[in-house]
Amino acid sequence: MTSFPQRVFSGVQSTGNLHLGNYLGAIVKFVELQQSFDCLYCVVDLHAITVPQDPVALRNNTREIAAAFIACGIDPKKNIVFNQSQVAEHAELAWVLNCVARIGWLNRMTQFKDKAGKDRENASMGLLDYPVLMAADILLYRATHVPVGEDQKQHLELARDIAQKFNNDFAESIARNGFNDAFFPLPEPLISGPATRVMSLRDGTKKMSKSDASDYSRINLSDDADQIAQKVRKAKTDPDALPSEEKGLEGRPEADNLVGIFAALSQRTKADVLGEFGGSNFSTFKVALVDLAVAKLSPITAEMRKLTADAAYIDDVLRDGSARARELARTNMDAVKDIVGFLR
Repeated sequence: MTSFPQRVFSGVQSTGNLHLGNYLGAIVKFVELQQSFDCLYCVVDLHAITVPQDPVALRNNTREIAAAFIACGIDPKKNIVFNQSQVAEHAELAWVLNCVARIGWLNRMTQFKDKAGKDRENASMGLLDYPVLMAADILLYRATHVPVGEDQKQHLELARDIAQKFNNDFAESIARNGFNDAFFPLPEPLISGPATRVMSLRDGTKKMSKSDASDYSRINLSDDADQIAQKVRKAKTDPDALPSEEKGLEGRPEADNLVGIFAALSQRTKADVLGEFGGSNFSTFKVALVDLAVAKLSPITAEMRKLTADAAYIDDVLRDGSARARELARTNMDAVKDIVGFLR
């Protein structure tokens, strides 16, 4: 079996308004992983245009996501931080993988069904096909691990299927070009922690989302201390006290969500949090949650504001990261061309 150097790839869409769910579900993991992996963290602006975007807002949002990466603790010198559209090989590999992927695979993607809704005939081709671009993002760097939320796990499984089919379809050519029995690794998901899926503060059965009409459904990374406090205080709860054991959270989605958020922000388990607050009413618990959230998020908000005010610095970071990403991408894309049979 071919062994691959361990490498992490992940991306965040440049659609702006990052919230607590993005932070706890993704960016916290990014920061941790840089201690033990070579990491590429991408602002996926090609993915963003699967739905209409204002060009000026898209550029600003791209800078905002990059600023959030840095403000949260990602080191752009140690890692590669870049935006997808500066590395043309993402789109180039996506076409090759489009010819490997099967239409039936894409038709089974639940996120497309959710986002396209009933009017699927009017959805963009990009919205249907973006899981193949996501596979290209990962496989372009022959990444072995991808931190993903539960909602993206199906897309990572598709990336593994595409990688496996490419390795099988071109097995002889892969071996002939010196890559033994596989060119692409089968990337593994990294899903961990007590709040990998943060839910809405207004409805514990729905994921926290920037597209929710109510701003009170989420805590934005741009919120100040007063806004955070107000949103936590107004978060939906139920009339019962907090349980002393995790089993008592079953059937109580809002309670489960708030306990999960507290656990993630404090780097504790839900059981540990309930050991401290079990039997307390929500008003007491929310006071503690406000203090914790403000202490954790306010420094990030302040640093994000400082960084986004310096567009030239952010642009320099993205240019440098994109140049470093292109070096890896070009080498691997040239190999793909040789394997497929393109004349170079």
